[in-house]
Amino acid sequence: MMKLMYALWGAGLDDRLHAVELRRRLADIGATQLQVNVRDADVAAAQMRHTTYDEPIAAIVGVRTLGQHESVTATLGSLAEDVQGWIVDERTPIVPPRTEDGVRADALANIALLRIPTDLTREEWLHRWHDLHTPVAIETQATFGYVQNTVVEPVTPGKRVDAVVEELFPMAAMTSPHAFYDTGGDDEELQRRVKRMMDSVINFGAHLDLDLVPTSRYVYSLS
Repeated sequence: MMKLMYALWGAGLDDRLHAVELRRRLADIGATQLQVNVRDADVAAAQMRHTTYDEPIAAIVGVRTLGQHESVTATLGSLAEDVQGWIVDERTPIVPPRTEDGVRADALANIALLRIPTDLTREEWLHRWHDLHTPVAIETQATFGYVQNTVVEPVTPGKRVDAVVEELFPMAAMTSPHAFYDTGGDDEELQRRVKRMMDSVINFGAHLDLDLVPTSRYVYSLS
């Protein structure tokens, strides 16, 4: 089983990515699961977002498949103005709660595209991210789902991406730092957690060359 992830650009994707026809086409070419993370009206109020592209990413799509990546790439490419994709290796420090098929998760699903800084080797970067940063992120934030997808290889041309990360937060975290950092409204605790988190982020260079996309999350079974 291979996991593929894609960044998509274009208008109307929040409708086209939920279409039954797309799920049928993907199932016909060997896909078993479709995850749609889309920047839609439900997350319009989210205050944290950042892009390194000329146009912000409109959606992030994950596909698990027994087939070839070329057919999946072509299928998604037919829906979007532009698409960039990767084969990824998944780690789940916090398994996201299950939802009914195609039902929106009750969460702000933040997607981050990470790139290895030039002064770090891949091995050191992975160590600082996986081993050192992960527990800090879990301890300082209100995260209740955390999926780390390290890029194995790209399947399309495009700007280099080394990881695609998803973190689930309460919906209140869109506009409330206290909800994001799970502080119970304590301003001093908020400052402490923000500093600890930012120091850890800087340690593996995730504050540089970053894309951060607030999304709504949907998962469809295709099997």
